[in-house]
Amino acid sequence: MTDPDSDTVAVVLDYLPHGRADDDRPQYQKPSLALALGVDDFGLYECVLAEGADLSIGDRFSLSDDAVESVRGIDYDDLSGGGRSELKYAVEGIVDEDERRFVDHYNEAQPITLRLHQLNLLPGIGKKLRNSILEERKRKPFESFEELDERVKGLHDPRGILVERIMEEIREEDLKYRSFVR
Repeated sequence: MTDPDSDTVAVVLDYLPHGRADDDRPQYQKPSLALALGVDDFGLYECVLAEGADLSIGDRFSLSDDAVESVRGIDYDDLSGGGRSELKYAVEGIVDEDERRFVDHYNEAQPITLRLHQLNLLPGIGKKLRNSILEERKRKPFESFEELDERVKGLHDPRGILVERIMEEIREEDLKYRSFVR
């Protein structure tokens, strides 16, 4: 659970116009909430919205926007059902909109310890695939997920692999190593 920087941009995962269902206050006392995912840090946030704020699922907004009265970091377990179901789509959208940033993870990943490499944290990547990626990137850095898929035999859906790792880092609080979620 992280608190955001003032310039954090986030994607709306769920909009709760009448607040949380588990809030026992009368409905007129509950503020509108947006549950959101940070674009750069993949942090989860609960934003109390100003009256009249106009946000919808999938919208991007700054956490320092006038429409946001307060923000607090939350855990995956604090997301609504709607927020959880929207999460993977939001992560995929972030990865697709900034493909270069995520392809560069394959280009720049480094050893973590003598026996563990950042690439091994990605689902389905063992020694053989890791070594293939490292050999190929020595020849020439990867430019796209498509190129990664073509040049590294056995690496199927490099984009999907990253999305799965990001989802795992968001869901699991007690992971020892993190590459994407702060």
